[in-house]
Amino acid sequence: MKISKSRSSIAVAVVVLLVLVSVVFITPLSAGVGNASTSAAIKPYTARVGNMSTTAIKTAPIVGAGTWHIQTVDSTGDVGFDTSLQLTSTNWPAISYMDATKGTLKYTYKSATGWHTETVDNTGCATMVGAGTSLQLTPTGWPAISYYDWRNGDLKYTYKDASGWHNQVVDSSGDVGFFNKLQLTPTGWPAISYYDNTNYDLKYAYKDAGGWHTERVDSSGDVGWYTSLQLTPTGWPAISYYDNTNYDLKYAYKDARGWHTQVVDSAGDVGSYTSLQLTPTGWPAISYYDQTNGDLKYTYKDASGWHNQVVDSSGDVGFDTSLQLTPTGWPAISYQDWTNVDLKYTYKDGGGWHAEVVDSTGGVGWSNSLKLTSTGWPAISYYIVPSYGDLKYAYKSAS
Repeated sequence: MKISKSRSSIAVAVVVLLVLVSVVFITPLSAGVGNASTSAAIKPYTARVGNMSTTAIKTAPIVGAGTWHIQTVDSTGDVGFDTSLQLTSTNWPAISYMDATKGTLKYTYKSATGWHTETVDNTGCATMVGAGTSLQLTPTGWPAISYYDWRNGDLKYTYKDASGWHNQVVDSSGDVGFFNKLQLTPTGWPAISYYDNTNYDLKYAYKDAGGWHTERVDSSGDVGWYTSLQLTPTGWPAISYYDNTNYDLKYAYKDARGWHTQVVDSAGDVGSYTSLQLTPTGWPAISYYDQTNGDLKYTYKDASGWHNQVVDSSGDVGFDTSLQLTPTGWPAISYQDWTNVDLKYTYKDGGGWHAEVVDSTGGVGWSNSLKLTSTGWPAISYYIVPSYGDLKYAYKSAS
C-alpha cells in the first residue's frame, strides 16, 4: 500500500488498522424490511446540463445556541472507524462504519426503541472489509454503502432491500477503492469517487441499466486522496480531492465536454480531508486541512472565482473535516482538533465563524461525519480511540 504521509498518514493508518430525540424525530427507519423503495437502483441518470451556476452562497443562518447530547452507539470491540452518517427525512440517524476487531462492515440506525445494529459484510478479519465507508439513504430510507476491501484491494458496494443486503464488487482492477465517497441519483443509481492506489489516479464509477462503468478523472501525478463527491440535481458529478504530488487542493467536475480539473489552493501543503458540498444552483464549497499551518480551511466558488479562508487556527486543527450547507448556503463543519484530540464544530452566520468543542472525553473526533436536520441542528457520528474504540453520536438541540 503506497498511502503514507506525516500527520495525515497517521490518521489514514489508524483507519486501516483499525438522537436527535427532540421533537424533530417523528418516523423511524423501518425495521426488518429495510429503509426505502424496492430497489437501490431503478432508473439511469437523467439528461445532464452544466455543473456551474451564477449564484453565490449566502442567506439564512444555521442554528447556533443549544446543548450537545452525546451517546455511545456501539462498544462491542474496536468499532466505529470510517463512520458515515445520514438522517432520514424525519431526522432519525443511520450510520455505516467498520468493526476493526472482526474486520467487518456494520450498519446501525435509530428508531423509537433505540439503536439497531447489524453486520453487512462479514468476510472476516483477514479480509478487513468496511474501510472508508460512505452511506447514502434513498428518499424512503433504504441504505446503500460504498466501501473498501483492504485485503483484496477492491471497491465494493452494497444496498439493502426487502430481501436483505446485496454486496457486490465495483472495481477490482488493481488496488482500488480507498478514499471512496458515494452519492445516489434521485432515482437511486449509485455513483462513487475513489482512489486508484495502483496507478495513483482519481477514479469515478457509476451504475446504470448496463452495469458499472469506471472512468479515470485525473492521472496527473499521485492524485485522488481524500475524495468527496457530489452530484448536481441532473446527475453531473463534482469531486474535491488532494494532489499528493504537489500537495494541493483540487476540484474536478464533468459536463458534456468531459472532465475538467483545477487547482483550488496551492498555498503550502493543503487539501487533505476534503469535504465537498454544492449549493442548490451548483456552486462548490469545500472544507479541508492546511497541513503546513495546522489550520482548518474553507473555500467556495462564485462568479468571481475561488475564495479561500482560514476557519480555525487555534492549534493543529482540521483533521477529518465534514461539511454541510444549509438550503440557503451557510456552511457548518465538524472536524478533529489534533492538538487536544477533541471533536469540534463550527458554523458561519452574519457574524462570522463560531467554533465550539463538542466532545473532549479522551481521544475523540476521528472519522467524524456531520449532517444537519431540516431545521438546522447539527448531528455528528465519530470514533473514540481510548482502549477499544467506540462508535459515538452527538446531536445538538434547544435543551
